[in-house]
Amino acid sequence: MPASEELPSTLERSEKHARALWSKAHDSAVKEYGEGERAHRTAFAALKHEYEKVGDHWERKAENGPSDRKAAGGRSTKAPTAEGVDANASKSHLLDVAKRLDISGRTRMTKDELVDEIKKANRRETAASRKKG
Repeated sequence: MPASEELPSTLERSEKHARALWSKAHDSAVKEYGEGERAHRTAFAALKHEYEKVGDHWERKAENGPSDRKAAGGRSTKAPTAEGVDANASKSHLLDVAKRLDISGRTRMTKDELVDEIKKANRRETAASRKKG
């Protein structure tokens, strides 16, 4: 099935370039690996090099590159994913994202705690958006 028919809801709420990037990577992965979870994981891996998840959508990162240890290490890495949060960004950037997501207590958090709280906020906002639409 073409990626345009399988577009995740978070990408439907994102800019055109993010949708096109995911779709192109997905279609290429389907040709290489077949339809299914691996094609989706490959498409999201490509997306996470240029975009980060903020709330219920994806936004372009200031700098391209892996978003977390899992992305940097590749498929065989045992590191957990940061679910689209740019865990490699500066603490200052993470504080800005946390502020936009109205995460309380953010100024007292470590970088790892900020990543965890942003992941939780992203999940909540995505669930609320899916419920609406």
